This record gives sequence, C-alpha cells and structure tokens, in this order.
Amino acid sequence: MPELTTPEGWLPLAFLAIMGLSMLAYVVLDGFDLGVGMLFPLAGDADKDIMVASIGPFWDANETWLVMGVGILLVAFPLAHGVILGALYLPVALMLVGLILRGVAFEFRVKAKAHHRVLWNRAFFGGSLLTSLAQGYMLGLLVMGFVDTGIGEHLFALLIAGCLAAGYVLMGAAWLIIKTQGDLQLRAVGWARRALWITALGVAAISLATPLLSERIFDKWFSLPYIVLLAPVPLTTLALFVILERSLRRLPVRLATGNEYGIRVPFVTTIGIFLLAFYGLAYSQFPYLVVERITIWDAAAAPESLMIILVGAVFVLPVIIGYSVFAYRVFGGKASTLSYN
Repeated sequence: MPELTTPEGWLPLAFLAIMGLSMLAYVVLDGFDLGVGMLFPLAGDADKDIMVASIGPFWDANETWLVMGVGILLVAFPLAHGVILGALYLPVALMLVGLILRGVAFEFRVKAKAHHRVLWNRAFFGGSLLTSLAQGYMLGLLVMGFVDTGIGEHLFALLIAGCLAAGYVLMGAAWLIIKTQGDLQLRAVGWARRALWITALGVAAISLATPLLSERIFDKWFSLPYIVLLAPVPLTTLALFVILERSLRRLPVRLATGNEYGIRVPFVTTIGIFLLAFYGLAYSQFPYLVVERITIWDAAAAPESLMIILVGAVFVLPVIIGYSVFAYRVFGGKASTLSYN
C-alpha cells in the first residue's frame, strides 16, 4: 500500500469514497421506485396511477447515481472494471434491458390508450423485477469474490437476488406509506410486512457468508478488539428490524382513525438497515475491489489521470446532490394522479 500522504495513496481512497457514495445513493434512491414498480400487479388501475405519480419526479434523477458509480469504476479503477464487468456481463446486460424496458413503459403507459396500458403496466413491472433481480445476483457474485465454486455460488447469488428484490419492495411500500393515503396506504403497510422477513434473510445470509469466505475478513470481524468495536453494527441492525416490524404492526390501527403519526418510521428504518448492511460489506471488502485479488491501489489509474477526474467530480457531485435535494423538497407531500394534458 502506498503512503497515504502521496497522490498514489490518497487519490484511490478518494475515488473509492465517491464510488461508494454513488452506489449507496443509487440503492437507496432508486431502490424505492424499483420497489414501487414490483408492487404494480398487487394494485388496481387507479392505484397504479398514484403509484407512478409518487415516483414520477424522482426516478430518472435517481438513476444518475448508477451512471456516476459505474463511470468512476471505469475511469478510476480500469483494471477492476474489466474483471468485474467481465464476470458480470450477462446480469449487467439483463439489468440494462430491465432499465430500458422500465423507462419506456414509464413514459408510454400514461399516454397509451386504455387497451394498451395493460401491456405497459406489465412492462413496467417486468423491467423493475428484472433490474432488481439482476442487481441482487451481481451482489451475490461480488460477495463470493467471483470464485467459481459450482452450483453453490449461483444458488447463493439467486438467494441474494430474491432478497434484494424483497428489500426494494419493502422500501417501495414504505415510500407509498408516506406518499399515499386511504386504502392504498393501508395496503402498502401489508406489502411492507410481507417483504420484511425476506429482506432480513438476505441481510443475514450476506452477514454470515462474507466472513466465512475469507480468513482475513473473519479476523476483521471476530478478533479482538474488533468484535467489541463492531458489535453495534449487527445489534443496531437487529434493533432497526424490531422497530420496523413494530411500526408496521401498529400503523394500520392509527391510519384507520386518520392518524398518520409515525408514517415515516418504516422508510427511515429501512434506509438505516441498508446503510448498515452497506457499511458492513464495505468494511469486509476493503481494501479489495475484488475479494483477495485486486486492491484499490492495484486497480487505480495513474495519479495524473485521477487528479484531472477529481476536478470534474468536485463540480459534478454538488450539482447532482443539489438537484436531488431540490426535487425532493419541491415535490414533497402526497402524490396525486399523474396526467398529460
């Protein structure tokens, strides 16, 4: 590892932080609108319009973070980009198909005639589901370090694919609890409760599998003094699941009486769970971009190139953050039917 006081040492760390921020922002922000898309088959036609309206002002800007994260991986860590994207070629292609299908369906379903809208609704659901499953499958392979262990590797990746999709559904349902009202809001509580435990299974699976794959990772979590210092991470995650379950159990009673106290608790706690899961995975992986194979310093581009890219990132990041904050403030409140006149 180079000296951290030199450009060769600190620039890769800076770009790792930017890439990590971008990927985390994408998972949190695009996660809830992917979840809303996967809930489409459970809603009526009128509710579908409200659901689309609840994510309409945000969904395309949310995907900017994915472009940012993958772009940083390409230009700042070209060696790792080649290995990771090479190993994930098929799921990446499927994810892109899902994103395109979802984007086209989002725009066309509102403008289509009634007999065509059913098709676009299915396309929106299918695109959201395909994107979520592809991302979960990629996450499972990343945790495994792209080591071909036979059928077990792919079964684990499929498990994580389903659990991540459930996590997005949980987040999407929690978002609808905030943005809707009436019967749809009550149904969203039920959807969130059903997705909760599948999400918990995914968090538990990654938490157990990661340290077992590497003696280095195991020691980072379970040797002294780290086992004591890091104990708040799993304990806080467990506490958030308990708070989330308790909130979802109590909300129907409150909402039935018109009391919306606590409607933001499910969304906030779900984000907290994702943040802690992301932290745990990042801590386990560091300093490797590909487990036990490629470190951030091995994969980094030349310091001269990184310095030029950093100047651009310093200007671009505040713009993206500022626009996102502005959009969420302007379009706050309850969603109403989206229409084109």
